[in-house]
Amino acid sequence: MTSEKQYISLFDDNKEIISRNSINLLNRDRDMARSCFGEKGFPSRKVEHYRYTDVQAAFAPDYGVNVNRLQFPLDSSRLFRCNVPHIGSAQAYMVGDRFVGDLSAVLPAGVYVGSLSACPEKYMHELMSRYNSLAPWKTDGIVALNTMLAQDGLLIYIEKGIKVDPIIQIVNLGRSRNDLMTNRRVMMVLEEEAELSLLLCDHNMDSCRFLTTQVAEVWLESNSRLDFCALEETGENNSLFESWNVHQKRGSRLDAGFFTLRNGLTRRTIHVDLAGEEAYAQLFGGVIGDDRSHTDNYLLVEHSQSQCSSNVLFKYVLDGESRGAFAGKVLVREGAQQTESLETNNNLCVSPKARMYTQPMLEIYADDVKCNHGATVGKLDEQALYYMAQRGIPEEEANLLLQEAFLGDAIRRIGIEAIRERMAYLVEQRFRHKLKGCGNCSMCVTKKN
Repeated sequence: MTSEKQYISLFDDNKEIISRNSINLLNRDRDMARSCFGEKGFPSRKVEHYRYTDVQAAFAPDYGVNVNRLQFPLDSSRLFRCNVPHIGSAQAYMVGDRFVGDLSAVLPAGVYVGSLSACPEKYMHELMSRYNSLAPWKTDGIVALNTMLAQDGLLIYIEKGIKVDPIIQIVNLGRSRNDLMTNRRVMMVLEEEAELSLLLCDHNMDSCRFLTTQVAEVWLESNSRLDFCALEETGENNSLFESWNVHQKRGSRLDAGFFTLRNGLTRRTIHVDLAGEEAYAQLFGGVIGDDRSHTDNYLLVEHSQSQCSSNVLFKYVLDGESRGAFAGKVLVREGAQQTESLETNNNLCVSPKARMYTQPMLEIYADDVKCNHGATVGKLDEQALYYMAQRGIPEEEANLLLQEAFLGDAIRRIGIEAIRERMAYLVEQRFRHKLKGCGNCSMCVTKKN
């Protein structure tokens, strides 16, 4: 049985259960998604932007799927406490696809952060018109699979003019006694002039294998702002496939960082459409790879209107037999005059067995633009190492200091000071192999004795 057939059989055998344990919003497109998945299947390496990730192999194992949505035990008040100093965040959890927590007491009226399945009725009509309007479920087999199987997820809705304080922190937890596949949806709507600072963290509590698909659709209406940071700190048994799809209106601003400090296999697609004049998007990230980890980031930044700006910076440090891939494309459409765009991917391979594949791209159909792109792959600077050795710094320490400094440009782009400082500390600890396992997560949660 091929990888596709086992998931089609899973859906066909459990369709009634899947739908009964979900809501009309997510049930609406299941049958069409099943047809799309049956037709497209998983993308192969012949598909240009999946050429560096073996999707078939990742989905071939027989993972369990919690179609009955049994609840795994979690006492967040006893097990977890935020460890980011002075951040003042409002914290909740996603255990698989299930939202755990209640932020209503700390959020102002006109803001909802919670489960998609518990969405307030006043937002439902709006969500019905938006759901699956950004996600490429008709062309991407992984997104079609997620649409076919997802039963719940996260909804963030902020009404016009509301500036959310405190920072929202959502911790995605892998929790299971057996190998588990989770399919999760994320929907975010920031109405006109709304503002949000958001921290998302991915961690595993158990040692079994986890496979997660996550599809996110984000709408930034006119003059809204989203300051967003994602941290992945899981383990070698974790596989994550996620698709981020962002639609920006006039004058909106997106600052989004993606950091992978520890993982097994990660494949991330990010599509940002600057669909309104004077919109701005900054995308940045850092990857630390070792052992046999695999991290593949694919970005498409689409300039659809004039006077928009984008800035992309991703940096990788790869050790052991790790693999990294970055493909970033900036598309400037006809009529998108006065576009400004900068795309940079810099990479270090500190082990002779590490491999990095990079492909920055520009596609321009307007003549009044300022667009630059570039990429580098190299080793640690021999002159810098020599200079440090001359000043009595041991070789191992010099290597670590240079690697930490290399990721500094990406870290400095984090807009929230407390998270920026904490990320710098975590990167240092990661290079020195001092980060503890995900039962004792260093960024977001700490296990109490």
